[in-house]
Amino acid sequence: MTMLKKTKTAALVALALVSTAALAKVSPQEAAKLGVSGTPLTPMGAERAGNKDGTIPEWKGGITSPPSGYKVGDHHPDPYADDKPTLTITAANYKEQGDKIGAGQIAMFEKYKNWKMVVYPTRRSASYPARTYETTIKNASTGELVDDGEGVDNVAEGVPFPILDKDPVKAGYEAVWNHKLKFKGVAGLRWANQAAPTASGAYTLTRIKEELLGLYYKPGNTLKDINNILIYFYQEVVAPPRLAGQVLLVHETLDSKKEPRQAWVYNPGQRRVRRAPNVAYDNPGTASDGLRTNDQTDMFNGAMDRYDWKLVGKKEMYVPYNSYKAHSDKTKVEDLVKPGFINPDLLRYELHRVYVVEATLKAGQRHINPRRTFYIDEDSWQILVMDHYDTAGKLWRYSEAPSVNYYEVPLMWSTLETHHDLKSGRYIVSGLDNQEAMYDFSYQTTPDMFTPQSLRQRGFQ
Repeated sequence: MTMLKKTKTAALVALALVSTAALAKVSPQEAAKLGVSGTPLTPMGAERAGNKDGTIPEWKGGITSPPSGYKVGDHHPDPYADDKPTLTITAANYKEQGDKIGAGQIAMFEKYKNWKMVVYPTRRSASYPARTYETTIKNASTGELVDDGEGVDNVAEGVPFPILDKDPVKAGYEAVWNHKLKFKGVAGLRWANQAAPTASGAYTLTRIKEELLGLYYKPGNTLKDINNILIYFYQEVVAPPRLAGQVLLVHETLDSKKEPRQAWVYNPGQRRVRRAPNVAYDNPGTASDGLRTNDQTDMFNGAMDRYDWKLVGKKEMYVPYNSYKAHSDKTKVEDLVKPGFINPDLLRYELHRVYVVEATLKAGQRHINPRRTFYIDEDSWQILVMDHYDTAGKLWRYSEAPSVNYYEVPLMWSTLETHHDLKSGRYIVSGLDNQEAMYDFSYQTTPDMFTPQSLRQRGFQ
């Protein structure tokens, strides 16, 4: 063999080794730690065992069957209705909790002397379909970040990175990708009603209907099948009359570096559909009075390119969880929406292990929140709590995502999202579907229903 051929052969071998190393996200030995039972890690990558104090129990599969009497279409009844509070954290005793509460929670106690966190026994209720577990375990050995963290490759259907990289920067990206790609059902129809009360508590309910289609989650699909579109999203404001008829259509891309998010809006005053390139990042969310940014829907969504991401640790923390009282159709919107914050007697907090991810603004980029801290549930990869900082480095906003298990799927997801402006004393809450039809995960739709042209079929010109 000539020297040139030897050099080419050596280069090809080296390239193959590098490619194999890049594709092998974790070793077979590490991937073997994941499983439904009898393994150190759950299928989603959480620690199966409880904590040393016994205050966090072992994960035993989560909720695998609904409470007696539940039928699809019901608001999900509370499987833990008989639980009694173990602790109430108030402005008088929050300092005793150490690092089990975050900066945003501390700020809430200091601003609102009547805010409280009613703590209940920890119930590790998160569960997902068997296929989600299977694909997530497969992804552990193949998934990789691409395009500077703006995309993922060699994954399908499930969470891409159940075992996070040892490098904190890569792990930060991976943890947020796990949140973005957590199973949400293939398609759905829901009411995402919201209220933005004044400091005195006055509000007008905004009724918002949403449709979603995520072909990433369709059984058998690969990344090639979804054409780089992670979520098709349609949103229509139904009330009040002054806002009714506003429509937002979004194609949320999987890899925003290859193709940014595409969006269109219909304004009934203008009576035409137009492109909306600003429906991203820190532009105000629909009918939000500037209290919520577009990238705060589902706590965080969209491109990650404006921030540097870093996993700074994992900790035990009191977080909103199993929030069935707030979810119930027996709870009225007026029971929930109070001055300053959601009625704390209708919320439930539990001690859970969370990943802590810091996002800091890159040089040369802009966002109204130059720094954010995300607290991500180990069992579901749902972002449960978030702290937002202003340009002076001071805590500005605090967000929560009270969540429940949607038994019919099953999956763990938020039932409400609240975003508190600690400066103005105002907040916005979305997901107020208590007096609406429940989320329909059986909804049938196709990509053809999410094109700008389809808006004309729906009666919009």
